Amino acid sequence: MSIYPIILSQTKFAHRDSLQYPFEERGLQFGDGIYEVIRIYHGEYYLLEEHVSRLFRSAEAVKIQLPFEKEELKTLLNTLLTKNDVQTDAKVYLQVTRGSAPREHTFPVGVAANAYVYVKALPRNLEFLENGVGAITQRDVRWENCYIKSLNLLPNVMAKQEAKEHGCYEAILNRDGFVTECSSSNVYLVKNGEIFTHPATRNILHGCVRIRVEQFANRLGIPFNEDGFSVTDIETADELFLSSSTSEIMPIVTVDDKPVADGKPGKITQQLQEAYVIDANIETKKVEQTN
Repeated sequence: MSIYPIILSQTKFAHRDSLQYPFEERGLQFGDGIYEVIRIYHGEYYLLEEHVSRLFRSAEAVKIQLPFEKEELKTLLNTLLTKNDVQTDAKVYLQVTRGSAPREHTFPVGVAANAYVYVKALPRNLEFLENGVGAITQRDVRWENCYIKSLNLLPNVMAKQEAKEHGCYEAILNRDGFVTECSSSNVYLVKNGEIFTHPATRNILHGCVRIRVEQFANRLGIPFNEDGFSVTDIETADELFLSSSTSEIMPIVTVDDKPVADGKPGKITQQLQEAYVIDANIETKKVEQTN
């Protein structure tokens, strides 16, 4: 996947090869920072407002002073797409750290935050979206502030790698048998026509697509329960799916090498996928570009 040449550094635009930071950088040495990943369809952002708002919530939670206001950032992000002439499907990665300073655990005084943003091509994975993916279960060993989208992702990385080594797409995490989320996505169980997922507490990331899943379910008359579910509940689930900005709404058809129900994407998951495509205006944009 190609990275577009123009990046945003602080509030200025530059070529990606010009980006440099001192070796004493708090994101590198402490993971002292936050980030966002924003989906782009046919050159337009999806859920931009939601992602920007979450970035500011994360910054407030870890006491990082961002180098821009909300409206300024949205303008900069749109300009970034224009400068790169982004016309196809892609994603934006946005990272902010506490800045560059001598290595001390306490916050440096009078040091500006470091921020950079880049665009990377990201086609939709239509095969996985249509046929579903496999997952494994893993114990959730992360910290208790997962609602903050921080750079402290080593447990997530380890879980995701374990899934990959088992030939799977994701790792479903649990605390004492109670499912929280996946290594890089929210997860949902469908039983008797109802959706179940972990409540939006500090123990999970409050996904932007997760918000849409609940809205789609309400619109379709599908009960959406934040009562959570257990690992053992998966054995009798009718459907299982995950959501994230890069995975969209993705069916999970096997867990720990066992099929979920009949091992095929379920009806409710497919209804939610259709609602997602409509909400993101994906097909309309595709037709417009083809004409």
